Amino acid sequence: EQVDGINELADESPGFIWRLQTDEGDATGIRINDDDRLLVNLTVWESVEALREYAYRSGHMDVIRRRKEWFVPYGSTYLALWWVPAGSLPTVEEGLERLAYIDEHGASAHAFGFRQQFPPESQGSVRSQLATLDDGVSRSGRDDED
Repeated sequence: EQVDGINELADESPGFIWRLQTDEGDATGIRINDDDRLLVNLTVWESVEALREYAYRSGHMDVIRRRKEWFVPYGSTYLALWWVPAGSLPTVEEGLERLAYIDEHGASAHAFGFRQQFPPESQGSVRSQLATLDDGVSRSGRDDED
């Protein structure tokens, strides 16, 4: 199964911290807006560099190259990166707000993408970690088919 393999690769990647999933461990089982075609991938990483290494310099790149087989164009921003205090976990609602923010205002320290990055905002002595929300519209309603 494509999704399980790519999630396992992420889980084992340096800098990976956390992924949103159901109690059963299904990362694609969470839906937004009651639309079976919308898939959400909410993760936390130690840094932009760690996420970039996984996304573009690992077996994940093979999936990116084939994404048109499983997903249709989204029509708006589908990826948001933002900093959260270490030890905290982002929510889907927060991620959706960050996507909307980029659409309305463009990239900033509040929400950004790979092309225009921002360093963590000063949070005193608290370390930051990177939260990501990646939204996709599945061609079949599920993207876990080979």
